[in-house]
Amino acid sequence: MKNISRRKFVKATALAGAAFSVVPSTVMGKSFGHTAPSDKLNIAGVGVGGMGRNNLRNMSAENIVALCDVDWKYADKTFKDYPKAERFNDWREMLDKMGNSIDAVMVATPDHTHAGVTAHAMTLGKHVYTQKPLTHSVYESRLLTKLAEKYGVATQMGNQGNSGDDIRRVCEWIWSGAIGEVTEVHAWTDRPIWPQGLQRPTENVKVPKTLDWDLFLGPAAYRPYHPSYTPWNWRGWWDYGTGALGDMACHVLDPVFWALNLKYPSKVEASSTLVNTESAPHAEKVTYTFPARKNMHDVGMPEVKVVWYDGGFLPERPIELPDGEVLGKDSGGGLLFVGTKGKIMTSYYGMQPTLLPYERMEDFKEPTPTIARIPGSEAGPWSGAHERDWIRACKESKGSRKEASANFAYSGPFNEMVVMGVLAVRLQSLNRTLHWDGENMRFTNISDSDKIKVVTVDKFEVVDGDPRFDRQFADFNAKAISEEWINHTYREGWALPPMPK
Repeated sequence: MKNISRRKFVKATALAGAAFSVVPSTVMGKSFGHTAPSDKLNIAGVGVGGMGRNNLRNMSAENIVALCDVDWKYADKTFKDYPKAERFNDWREMLDKMGNSIDAVMVATPDHTHAGVTAHAMTLGKHVYTQKPLTHSVYESRLLTKLAEKYGVATQMGNQGNSGDDIRRVCEWIWSGAIGEVTEVHAWTDRPIWPQGLQRPTENVKVPKTLDWDLFLGPAAYRPYHPSYTPWNWRGWWDYGTGALGDMACHVLDPVFWALNLKYPSKVEASSTLVNTESAPHAEKVTYTFPARKNMHDVGMPEVKVVWYDGGFLPERPIELPDGEVLGKDSGGGLLFVGTKGKIMTSYYGMQPTLLPYERMEDFKEPTPTIARIPGSEAGPWSGAHERDWIRACKESKGSRKEASANFAYSGPFNEMVVMGVLAVRLQSLNRTLHWDGENMRFTNISDSDKIKVVTVDKFEVVDGDPRFDRQFADFNAKAISEEWINHTYREGWALPPMPK
């Protein structure tokens, strides 16, 4: 830990409530399009070795002025992409030293550090683009939503399918009443494609010289380094990632959240393969119940069940789908909307939507588009349109800005729903449907005395031809542990700014 950086950021956190919004004068009121060098954003990247490199490539028409990563070997390719950019291990030091010359920050660190970087950047008046899932916890999502509103910066979550044409078509189909009132939705992914269901490694492994392990841990509790945590494999570990649900639902459920005007679910229940204290399970099923919403002009919005499947679990095949057809058109995942007058099936990101049975498409007239399309998005989710639309929003003044569609006012509540489902998986040994008070971020039917049992050890060996099992459990107070998972305790030196009132 760097003492100067810690000291400055603890002080900044204490004073964050008195901070003010800074809109770079170089970009105030500029229109998006061809830009002279003086009109370009100065962008800093935090977490640049993996997906962050792709995000920066889609932002490279601007000035990439600073790069920060805890693993300089993993980040080396990106460092070479932008040889003039300043390099840092610690994002706090980066903001201390370069805050006056940075307009915007791209965040693509592991899930557990998204909130800290993003929140502090916003209190300094920086626009932020933060990868999905937006945060690791419900409280962090609420905090980022409120900070974005308070400081008036342009924001975007990195669920790039949100800028696509097809997600807009799905919304317009449903809003026009094409399948009547939607009463249930099924969503699935083939993830995880990284190791899960793991127990904490016990080997002593030396930390690579190119990795600052303490900075990787950030706000999470200390544990010894092991190569199974980073790079990339952090997604499967509870302390750093959110498993397949947290990773992929921000893509797959996006059309559902948008088209059905969802916010907070009222109930949730979950089941999975074996869940333990360290790592997400191999496969999960999570069922959310959302209360009725205000009816739209052409269709009602009744109570709806949204069911999530991952790790190979799939919904029952619709009877309208021909034999041999891949559910969702893509083996990687998809969506099935079930309405009172029909069904819509899509692949990932809401792409390739079709009515079921297919014959209904023959005389189907698409409704007149009502949602603005993002320029360049017709080239697909990897076109860079999502990043460029955020850049456009950054260059517009707060008073006249058209927000990017995955701005935090939308993606914050969406992400709350996603990571709350992660909690349902971890609390499943309560053996009940959990009732959720979204406004107050708490489960209402967990008592002070309720306990959960979670596997700590799961070993198997064959001795003289006989199987021997060693499965051990730990007991936790369910209310206390759920509150901790909703709002994490951070290590000293990593405090978040206070929640705006």
